[in-house]
Amino acid sequence: MPKKMKWFLLPIIGVLLTAWFSVALQNRKIDDKALENAGKTGNTDDWLSYGLNQQEQRYSLLKQIDATNVGRLGLAWTYEVSFGGGGNQEATPLVANGVLYSVTQWSIAYAVDARTGKELWRYDPQIDRAVTGPRICCGNVVRGLAIYKDKIYVPVLDGRLIAVDAKTGEKVWSVQTTPTDQPYTVTMAPRIAGGKVVIGNAGGEYPVRGYVTAYDAETGKQAWRFYTIPGDPKKGFENKTMEAAAKTWSGEWYKYGGGGTAWDGMSYDPDANLLYFGTGNGGPWPSEVRQSRGLDNLFVCSIIAVNADTGEYKWHYQAVPEDSWDFDSVQQLTLADIRINGQNRKVIMQAHKGGFFVVLDRINGKFISGSPFAQVNWASGLDPKTGRPLIRPEAFYNKTQQIAISPSAGGAHNWAPMSFNPTTNLMYIPISASGSMSYTLPATFTYDPTGQNMGVNFGGGFGNRGRGGAPGAPGAPAAPGAANAPRGAAPGGITDPGAAIGAGLITPTAPPVAANAGPVLPMIGPLDKDGNHYTGPWLIAIDPATHQIKWRVQGGGNVGGTMTTAGNLVFQSLSNGRLLAYKADTGDKVFETSTNQASGQGPPITYMVDGKQYIAVVGGSGPAPQRGGGGAPAPPRGGAGGAVAPGAPGAPAGANAPPLPGGPAAGAPSTIPLPRLYVYTLDGKAENPTRPVGGAGAAPAGGGRGQ
Repeated sequence: MPKKMKWFLLPIIGVLLTAWFSVALQNRKIDDKALENAGKTGNTDDWLSYGLNQQEQRYSLLKQIDATNVGRLGLAWTYEVSFGGGGNQEATPLVANGVLYSVTQWSIAYAVDARTGKELWRYDPQIDRAVTGPRICCGNVVRGLAIYKDKIYVPVLDGRLIAVDAKTGEKVWSVQTTPTDQPYTVTMAPRIAGGKVVIGNAGGEYPVRGYVTAYDAETGKQAWRFYTIPGDPKKGFENKTMEAAAKTWSGEWYKYGGGGTAWDGMSYDPDANLLYFGTGNGGPWPSEVRQSRGLDNLFVCSIIAVNADTGEYKWHYQAVPEDSWDFDSVQQLTLADIRINGQNRKVIMQAHKGGFFVVLDRINGKFISGSPFAQVNWASGLDPKTGRPLIRPEAFYNKTQQIAISPSAGGAHNWAPMSFNPTTNLMYIPISASGSMSYTLPATFTYDPTGQNMGVNFGGGFGNRGRGGAPGAPGAPAAPGAANAPRGAAPGGITDPGAAIGAGLITPTAPPVAANAGPVLPMIGPLDKDGNHYTGPWLIAIDPATHQIKWRVQGGGNVGGTMTTAGNLVFQSLSNGRLLAYKADTGDKVFETSTNQASGQGPPITYMVDGKQYIAVVGGSGPAPQRGGGGAPAPPRGGAGGAVAPGAPGAPAGANAPPLPGGPAAGAPSTIPLPRLYVYTLDGKAENPTRPVGGAGAAPAGGGRGQ
């Protein structure tokens, strides 16, 4: 070949190689290896699972955006995700091969170009809302999707798990994970573990028995199921684990279901092949109503480890034995390798609703350390050897004395994700430092086989919840738009006051002193420089090796969440629609912006496409369902290129569906913006639209205390 020809061809070859490499990066296979290495060097651009990696650390190595330039962040584009409907945007988006995937109210999934926001597909599972709506305990929410190979896995409120084609959004398979004749719902993000997609369920306030199920990710065939609560002994037990757990119950608990639902936290250690998940409250709430006073009631409020291939039980840690206060232990489970007392330890960490941050050995479940991170009075501390909480006997309320318990049922830390930065060795946790709720047992308890069965009279303006007890004090009035809410429902039609607190709808203050007030239980927890307990919402940075809180800033609570990056940043979204960034090592605020949403903010993520780093967050509840209204069709949605008309080519799935029950009624335009996905980048210049919809201007509905 002539020398001149070689010099001519070299640039062309270089361009072709660059193009090939770019295409290869944009078509990486999301297999077990990719998930195992998610977020690590060489696999930093995407956000492949709920917690970024299977350790649920929410730590990204991306650092194009750092503490020195984060002030230049501006809006790159937005995308309208929903028309509203009674819940927060709690989902964590996923990003793979240049596509962003997420899910919104009524379990509607969508895919958009991660560069521009152009809609690629939209999948509506067509929930029968008249049936499913009344079963929703704590808000019309869903926390995310899973991705594996060529499929996206969509959790559906009515109990289905659906696999759709990642490129087209077309359904591949669907399984019903819960009995259709029982009041379960599904709100959690599925997780992938060893070629299986794993899902739990919600509904602990209803007469249900919790469990977790694994399905073959390719076919949807059930691989195994682990029940968290023992069933009727007369029918036999599924395994030796359930037989042993039954010894920690008494009476006929199984007639009430027992609760223990797994509705949020889950993580996976591929080296140990262990899957970890948390469980929720007992049902009904008081152990006395469950006929189990003085017994632990396994596995309510626990962290459980099982073999990912078989579902075989390996170990558990019970955060709240004999739970009687709705102190779920389903919150995020984060895995890390940390040096503690001169030893390298493989740990699992959780900050649960009851107010304790615990560190366990993730291989054998042994307790390493724990401490309160908020005001706590139901326990005086943790046993230093076993980690068992030292529950105060007076915390078990009765029929004659009202006992004020801290934290409230909304929790000191709820579903809003925390994040762990291995460089700073700090965990960043959004918390509610103070909150209290008063409890008494009802004079009588009448079991409702179809409704909520909390079995508690609440103080502080809340009456008995759950249709299953004697009438209590008059309930709080329902907010506008909570049309068919039961007596005393909190805003948004939520019947559980803890749910309203968890959604940020009610400020968790100490309840008024009642005439039948019992003893005031002493508080434990962090103190300020003047020796006073912290109050209100905070973001705290805690060293898990020492439990020292290195810094704290005001603004946290139980909505929104955090993620952290190698750019020495912690990003946090707040319930009021704001996105903030702090220096990860010091807590100095370096960025703040508003999405123009008033509620419903989800957790932030970061990703990189074509050499540009982005920050993404979804926010907004949208207009709440109207009293007696049949609803209006979902308005057209669109990305940066504008809306897609229903019925037109490329229109969203379900765009021609009939009017949606509980949607905004016709009338004067609402001032409430529709829920949107907001994506930021350095020097972004996009305009932030606020498109209202027709409606009567109802107040935003809430998300959830959980479940």
